[in-house]
Amino acid sequence: MVKRTALITAISTALMVSSAQAASLSLKVLGQPAGSGLIAQNKEQPFFEALAEHSGLDVAVQYIPVDVAGIPDTDGLRVLNSGLFDIVSLRGPQVSRDEPSILGLDLIGLNTSFEAGRNNVMAFYDYVDSRLQERFNAKLLGVWPAGPQVIFCSDEITGLNDLQGLRVRVGDQSAANFVGELGATGISMPFGDVQQALSRGVVDCAITGPASANSGGWPEATSTVLPIALQLAVNGYAINMNTWNRLTTEQQTQLADAINTLSDDIWEYSEALYEDAMRCNAGETPCEFGTSYSLTEVPISEADLATVTAAVEEVSLPLWATQCNAVAADCEAAWRDTVGAQLGL
Repeated sequence: MVKRTALITAISTALMVSSAQAASLSLKVLGQPAGSGLIAQNKEQPFFEALAEHSGLDVAVQYIPVDVAGIPDTDGLRVLNSGLFDIVSLRGPQVSRDEPSILGLDLIGLNTSFEAGRNNVMAFYDYVDSRLQERFNAKLLGVWPAGPQVIFCSDEITGLNDLQGLRVRVGDQSAANFVGELGATGISMPFGDVQQALSRGVVDCAITGPASANSGGWPEATSTVLPIALQLAVNGYAINMNTWNRLTTEQQTQLADAINTLSDDIWEYSEALYEDAMRCNAGETPCEFGTSYSLTEVPISEADLATVTAAVEEVSLPLWATQCNAVAADCEAAWRDTVGAQLGL
């Protein structure tokens, strides 16, 4: 605790030294991990570093990836609440431990396509925003998907049934519950540790998006990918409410519009990256954005697709609802009135 306090103090002191003091606004932004992939490299970081241009605001921005700052990505909401950073690029699965409603945006089996994902995410957006404002003094400004989360394994598998008895790296509790129902053991670990864990046999399989896996070198330690979309790994941008309230109404509109445009851009970019990364990982062409590998791509069976689709009602929703209702009594009801109503649940 002492070390973390000292680290946060040091970061805070460094961030207070601005080289652009002439700007009327100065914002500190905590970004996605530097090694997490092309969305952070090609979309997020360039956007915030040129926020004045994108928003029309007279603003200076200090952008620091969460891993460079030395802050655990699970602490995103706490960092927002503390005011250490003005804007945080939230890693949805990781911060959902602090605010379970975030998982309601992306339950296992809920978002099996980008189109379905966008509809479901936007239906529950306002409720999640209200929870962040109430519990973490933070306002949600946008959400976007890292991409469909698929399964990479060191040894060959032919479908979900082959996960029985294996150790699978998962991104959140919803995924852990799902693989548990398949007889596997869900193991949570930071993204940066997974490639080595696969190489050493600490885990047998791991779940992430194809583009992230490609950037992280996972195909060097795996042989097979089962490309069935379990989740979309929904992330988002949120701003500390004290910072937000210091802005004029015009400035709030400019900032919100700019981040909304960024989020829309990432939705499209994420889909393009997914399709390209699937080709790259399998050694197919064109491979424009990643490194070419030679993974075996397992055909998706009707049985596996039915298992994932049924997981919403049978696994992920009941377990998540219990967890979320324990924090907010209206959580499940709000989900059923919005996302559930769209799905007929």
